[in-house]
Amino acid sequence: MRNVSRRQVLQGMGAGIVAATGMGLVGCGGSAATTEVATTEAAASGESLIVFAAASMTESLTKATDAFTKETGTEVAFTFDSSGTLKTQIQEGAECDVFISAGQKQMNQLDVTADSSVNTEGLDLIESDTRFNILENEVTLVVPEGNPANINSFDELAQHLQAGDIKLAMGNSDVPVGQYTQKILAYYNLNEDELAAAGVLTYGTNVKEVTTQVSEDAVDCGIIYRTDAVSAGLTVVDVATKDMCGQVIYPAAVVKGTKHEQAAKDYLEFLKGSEAGACFEEVGFKPLSE
Repeated sequence: MRNVSRRQVLQGMGAGIVAATGMGLVGCGGSAATTEVATTEAAASGESLIVFAAASMTESLTKATDAFTKETGTEVAFTFDSSGTLKTQIQEGAECDVFISAGQKQMNQLDVTADSSVNTEGLDLIESDTRFNILENEVTLVVPEGNPANINSFDELAQHLQAGDIKLAMGNSDVPVGQYTQKILAYYNLNEDELAAAGVLTYGTNVKEVTTQVSEDAVDCGIIYRTDAVSAGLTVVDVATKDMCGQVIYPAAVVKGTKHEQAAKDYLEFLKGSEAGACFEEVGFKPLSE
């Protein structure tokens, strides 16, 4: 997989680099208090802070970063894609200052302090002492406009999948939203391989691709995050419980080897604040303080 430069723009569903310059973006939070951050060395050098983030954060993180740029003068260049793809790019040496994943697994695979059963290669590519859980999301069942297949719950979804009379869009196995979906299928004792062979499943390389399939009425339903459903204006018919797929926690950390360590730390500190939190809450994220 090729590395991604800060100036490149990836065209396509759910993947891309957006330079947040502080112009033309709508701020969030109104009168919310703003975290005070000094002008960073990145701003002084005229360089951008490079942030790799889960595709499900595209809208909210882009908005939240506007205030940071205005306060510090630091431009931020984003790569939004599946957490698995971003993890691989970091592992292969792509230039990156901050990583925000949609699942603990992808962050653990880069964290030398994580259990060796997850970090199987002993990678030491993030600054473990900067790692924290930034957001919580929810896994939802969504349908196209009008809900033509009349699917109203995960229980009904399972029945239809067993009957083979619908088509479900889900993420690939290396994508966090796909991994959460696999847990839901297992919860209902459904065999993914058999369902795929029966032609009732379609896949997306990231959550935005799954969302697009539902938005374009190419499938009867899809399993995506609440935040993507809100951003796309899709109807949520059910929300997965913790028993079904666990919690959806997004960890964040500074990437080792960054040329802008203090700016990266300042950026993460800003994202913990109330102004950024308001942007995340707009689309359905729950900001976390740990």
